[in-house]
Amino acid sequence: MDAGGQTTAAVTGGSGFVGGHLVRRLLERGYRVRATVRSARDAAKVRPLWELQEAFPGRLALFEADLLAKGSFDEAFRGCATVFHVASPFLMPERIKDGRRDVVDPALHGTRNVLASVDRTPEVTTLVLTSTVGAIFGDYCDVREMAGGILTEKYFNTTSTLTGNPYHYAKTLAERAAWDAEAAQDRWRMVAVNPGLVLGPSLTPASESGSLFLLDELFRGLFCYGAPDFSFTTADVRDVADAHIAAAERPAASGRYIVANETMTSFHEMSRIIRARRPWDPRLPRTALPHWPVRLLGPFFGLTQDYIRKHLGIRFPVDNGRSVRELGLAYRPVEQTLLDHHESWRTRRRRV
Repeated sequence: MDAGGQTTAAVTGGSGFVGGHLVRRLLERGYRVRATVRSARDAAKVRPLWELQEAFPGRLALFEADLLAKGSFDEAFRGCATVFHVASPFLMPERIKDGRRDVVDPALHGTRNVLASVDRTPEVTTLVLTSTVGAIFGDYCDVREMAGGILTEKYFNTTSTLTGNPYHYAKTLAERAAWDAEAAQDRWRMVAVNPGLVLGPSLTPASESGSLFLLDELFRGLFCYGAPDFSFTTADVRDVADAHIAAAERPAASGRYIVANETMTSFHEMSRIIRARRPWDPRLPRTALPHWPVRLLGPFFGLTQDYIRKHLGIRFPVDNGRSVRELGLAYRPVEQTLLDHHESWRTRRRRV
């Protein structure tokens, strides 16, 4: 607690998709927040945080920090009891040109720099790490080898590599490094939040989140001819933010928490949900594609045969029980998440 009786927390990546919601939720709960951004002068990305500063006077401070710069987070963490490490690039495979440069270095070295700053800040007692279900499995077919074919927290991704699914590889390395650091000391505890594909309304129009990019392709009509049979573990960004706060506030919270709906959602199901509100939109697919044209034409859209084999048509149940029992999460219906996401997408496009 600070002199004013308010808990102070730091959020890395405060201008991002998840980070922005987390900052707002913390402020609503009475926290003082110290949020890091890459550039405080990037108006397109930082404006939502400026608006929160106006809405919560004197409670939100912004700090510039670079994931790859040692000591970059020291100032922001000073006086904080809790650190939420959210910052890490989430890029879809087709947007990754150099796996090490684009995702591994920021995720792994960035996490190590954050951990070093936590170690140098005696006030910090809790670290909440934003990981991903991708640190649990590499490809969908991996889940078939888990007990009962059910996704649970007890597994770690062992199949992704720098060249094969580099984002999942990067997040796995980063989470393992964080657990190693936590085990090497006894001053602070760590909790990991492992969300599925994060969807919902964006506070940051300039966000580069891969989840926004993925649904942008659906909404813009890339699959208007028919939806390929790919499904996703999904999580509402507001539920993800609440999970982070519960992980920090509940002393018994420990280990990893999957934050995702129990049932996966396919492109076709997403389209059906949106068309229930906007049935006249010709960009949204009305039919599901059979598998054979996806296998035949997938490489022309950047999908390798190996990826298609390991993901097309594969669904699995998700065990989110720990997040419900121990974090008290009550998941929003996926329909609400997707409709809010689509409405937010339409608003962003009108502003462009």
